[in-house]
Amino acid sequence: MRTMIESFTAYLRRVFTLYWNIADPKNERAADPHLFLFPQELSPFLPHETTFEEQVVFLLALMPHAAPEVLDPFLIQDPDLKRPYTRFGGWRGDSHTGFLPTGETAVFLLSAGGADKRQEVCRLLGTEHWFHTDHILRCEGQGRGEPFLSGRLILSEEVLSRILYNKEYEPGFSTEFPARRITTSLEWNDLILPYYLREDLEEICHWLSHQQEIREQWELGRWLRPGYRCLFYGPPGTGKTLTATLLGKRIGRPVYRVDLSAVVSKYIGETEKNLSRLFDRAGQHNWILFFDEADALFGTRTEARSSNDRHSNQETAYLLQRIEEFPGTVLLATNLKDNLDEAFFRRFQSALYFPMPDEEARYRLWQGMLPAGWLGGEAEALLRELSRHPLSGGSMVNVLRSCAVRLHAAGQQEATAGLFRNTIEKELEKEGKIVAAQW
Repeated sequence: MRTMIESFTAYLRRVFTLYWNIADPKNERAADPHLFLFPQELSPFLPHETTFEEQVVFLLALMPHAAPEVLDPFLIQDPDLKRPYTRFGGWRGDSHTGFLPTGETAVFLLSAGGADKRQEVCRLLGTEHWFHTDHILRCEGQGRGEPFLSGRLILSEEVLSRILYNKEYEPGFSTEFPARRITTSLEWNDLILPYYLREDLEEICHWLSHQQEIREQWELGRWLRPGYRCLFYGPPGTGKTLTATLLGKRIGRPVYRVDLSAVVSKYIGETEKNLSRLFDRAGQHNWILFFDEADALFGTRTEARSSNDRHSNQETAYLLQRIEEFPGTVLLATNLKDNLDEAFFRRFQSALYFPMPDEEARYRLWQGMLPAGWLGGEAEALLRELSRHPLSGGSMVNVLRSCAVRLHAAGQQEATAGLFRNTIEKELEKEGKIVAAQW
């Protein structure tokens, strides 16, 4: 970092030396790019070999975050007009008192003492350059009808996180990224599912881990698109969210659960913008997107009898298109499969049903959940008794939490059959079920 700052500072000093026509004691040409071979420190943060111009623009955008005082020379004012120099460009932030560079600032730095570089800077900041396509750097914030290069130079949060904090960026929840990362301390072997469901999940894991190799080995790229789209459906509490989280953990990819309430907007066109930003960011980093309660956004389209109906159908159609084109992994979960649009299923490689656990599955779940010290000498009999009650995995976690709270409050270490009976009865009543049998 220090070497990058020193190199850019030296270049900036020489540019101003030439611009103000100040004598250079070292007799060096300030605008000669060959005098400034920026350090190799840049290479880990940029995905391509860089030109001198690209290095200058990148470091210019970095300075407000790494060493804002380096840009203080741009704060000087024209003594005749009593205002900042137009040629320097620049913004003043809401709370930042320093100089925030714009595209015009880049033109000034690259044009000093030589040919005008305005077209070159426009190319570097355009949507076809890898600065933009690889989400490295963008020029934005121009007012309507204002020059393109009046926009601020903004480095992506991913690049800043790697440079400033030496770690991969994890986006926080916002309107631009309406999703939260979900994690678990459980492992793949803790997942208790029917054997046929585990086989399907193993196949998905293998595809996600080796899809490029599979597509290339038999030249199937024309037919098999990258990525994967899968629907999880079944009753609440049967492990759909946990499975999505563990699938990502197994193949080493973050899983982000999308907040549908933040995606859907009452303003026409805003939902599409929210989704576009979401898919773009996830596709760039190969994150897994998990849409829980998917029927809220992917429900059956209605007959277009009003503008609201047309708007809703347009949102659904746009989302289906983005899912189909998305090169990454999309997982959706719903408790109400019948509420989903039929056109929706054609875009998915698989739809996996998560059933309520049977008695044997419930036994294995209780066995894995309950601390051994709770069960005492009648562990086997108690586990069999607990397994008879028709609870989902999520409901069993609720029982576990309630028992733990009561034991801790009472200062006890061993759970009794009465404690389990009371908490299970309350859980079943909450779900509108009848207790399976008397204890």
